[in-house]
Amino acid sequence: MSDRGTFDTNVVTVTRFVMEEGRKAHGTGELTTLLNSLCTAVKAISSAVRKAGIAHLYGIAGSMNVTGDQVKKLDILSNDLVINMLKSSFTSCVLVSEENERAIIVEPDKRGKYIVCFDPLDGSSNIDCLVSIGTIFAIYRKTTDDEPCEKDALQPGRNLVAAGYALYGSATMIVLSTGQGVNCFMLDPAIGEFILVDRDVKIKKRGKIYSLNEGYAKYFDPAVTEYLQKKKFPEDGSEPYGARYIGSMVADVHRTLMYGGIFLYPGNVKSPKGKLRLLYECNPMAFIMEQAGGMASTGLHNILDIQPEDIHQRAPVAMGSPDDVQDFIAICQKHAAKK
Repeated sequence: MSDRGTFDTNVVTVTRFVMEEGRKAHGTGELTTLLNSLCTAVKAISSAVRKAGIAHLYGIAGSMNVTGDQVKKLDILSNDLVINMLKSSFTSCVLVSEENERAIIVEPDKRGKYIVCFDPLDGSSNIDCLVSIGTIFAIYRKTTDDEPCEKDALQPGRNLVAAGYALYGSATMIVLSTGQGVNCFMLDPAIGEFILVDRDVKIKKRGKIYSLNEGYAKYFDPAVTEYLQKKKFPEDGSEPYGARYIGSMVADVHRTLMYGGIFLYPGNVKSPKGKLRLLYECNPMAFIMEQAGGMASTGLHNILDIQPEDIHQRAPVAMGSPDDVQDFIAICQKHAAKK
């Protein structure tokens, strides 16, 4: 008998996993094809990120995107990769990207039934200093038989078919939910496949970490200030929360998912609606959090219940462990009642 050692001969790849889930739901396989195309784009982006210095992909491209962020060279490359892979999969009809002012309507001969909203390279301001960055995506189904248009993408997060993110860190990982829990897949560079490493991930009911940019403390709403005060100086004499903030949403949310706690990007005096975009940042991350047993809220409303009015609409957000988010909601409701 040959010794197979520790080599797994029955690995569960992301393709196999989604195919099995689709078979249970009697699906057509179109979602599997779409996710396969996204995985290919993620592999290409991961490769580009890791050799960016050698390939001269660091630095600013000399323009700003539609949401006011400086565009980096890797932003443009990542955006083109995701768009081209999605179009060539024949599964989508409308694409919404952070980097494009208007929605992209897929050519008639390449159309499918899905709408994909995505941030091709989240946290790109951290590219040049080698901090973890990522790709975020949200997948909706077209709800009408009309000609595809931008309005088709204006759906609340409750309508999501699937959502997830890729994290380019010490390894490359895809965190995915198709509405049946959250699963994590690690890229094995030896075989070029994403392998299931964490099945049915659940977030802690309460954590010990809060994550937000306290550099804006001067402009915080009183509710946010009170919440932070209670975490730093607990009235019950318990240990204070630790603070962790990377400045890359994918990295900060992933840590929150793994360790518990709360991630916040609230509105403030300068930006009443916060900075994060609803369709391709808040909604997919909120979907992941809820599927993992967590919560996501503006402080007064559930993120997934918001009806979008614009494809680049912003929303304040607090997400993470359910007890931590409930604490934040209670303080926000108290302050709202005083107004």
